[in-house]
Amino acid sequence: SLVLLMIPSLGLFEAGLLRKKNTVSIFMQIFFGMALLSVMWFIFGFSLSFGPDTSGLAGNLDWTFLKGIPWNAALTQYAPSIPGVLFVKFEMMFAVITPLLLTGAIAERMKFSAFVLFIAAWSLLIYYPLVHWIWGVDGWLNKLGVKDFAGGIVIHTSAGMGALAAALVLGRRKDFGPSIMVPHSIPLAVLGSSLLWLGWFGFNAGSALASGGVAGNTVINTHMASAVSALIWVGLSWMRTGKPSVIAAINGAIAGLAGITPASGYVSVEHAFAIGIAIGIASYLGVLFLKDRLKIDDALDVSSVHGIAGIIGAISIGIFASTAINPTGVNGLLYGNAHQ
Repeated sequence: SLVLLMIPSLGLFEAGLLRKKNTVSIFMQIFFGMALLSVMWFIFGFSLSFGPDTSGLAGNLDWTFLKGIPWNAALTQYAPSIPGVLFVKFEMMFAVITPLLLTGAIAERMKFSAFVLFIAAWSLLIYYPLVHWIWGVDGWLNKLGVKDFAGGIVIHTSAGMGALAAALVLGRRKDFGPSIMVPHSIPLAVLGSSLLWLGWFGFNAGSALASGGVAGNTVINTHMASAVSALIWVGLSWMRTGKPSVIAAINGAIAGLAGITPASGYVSVEHAFAIGIAIGIASYLGVLFLKDRLKIDDALDVSSVHGIAGIIGAISIGIFASTAINPTGVNGLLYGNAHQ
């Protein structure tokens, strides 16, 4: 339910950073998308994502309409400590928010009908197969040993690269430049980012699928990486422009949250601190390169704030992960496992 809170919060964040005339359209995309993607998950999305593998690409349709999912017992191969339907609901929130992250990249230049087809097709062709590959028990990347605690690859890297592709296909907005990049309500954006920060504790710590030490460690890791990344963004922006920026602060915080997501359940808090520094620097420089140098109109910098940050966090697993933190995880380079 904390992750559910993030979805309208995303609307607040994006609406505040865009022009006033687009506020209603952003909220329409968010709320309609939340409904559509939830129904898709119920009918066939969960089954294609987590169902038994038949093709190597996705699950089968055995669990369509949640047929056979227990309501009073665990789905033991995925979440032995909670009812099966609760696992479905939790993963549904991920399936809903991930395509909606793309609204920040395509803002102000896609018709609503095209948007509906886009998020539906993206979920079917990108999100469901990627979930199956990495989180499905039969997934080929899972079998290779790929780790992604709460979706840094599945969610943030995929959304970030999808945002970059969409921005390239759609092209730039009319009058692209500083004149159309003035936020109409910074307080609205700050409120949205604050609620996203709160909801992210459900996003990351909830992925432990149980309360306890792993969930608790994940909470502090999530908070610390976000705080560090926010400071990095403000510092770099201040040096570049000569004044501190609250927009840099909230974007830096979101980058830290997105970036620590894949590693949050596998690393110690001191390593989360170091990862937060790397995320902040890489994502900030990514915005400068993609928007300022290449002139790519990713309206709210999803490709950097989510995509580049998610890549940094995923690579960090292979360096900093420790089974002393999470016995069900892996050891990384610093703990003797260069293979990871």
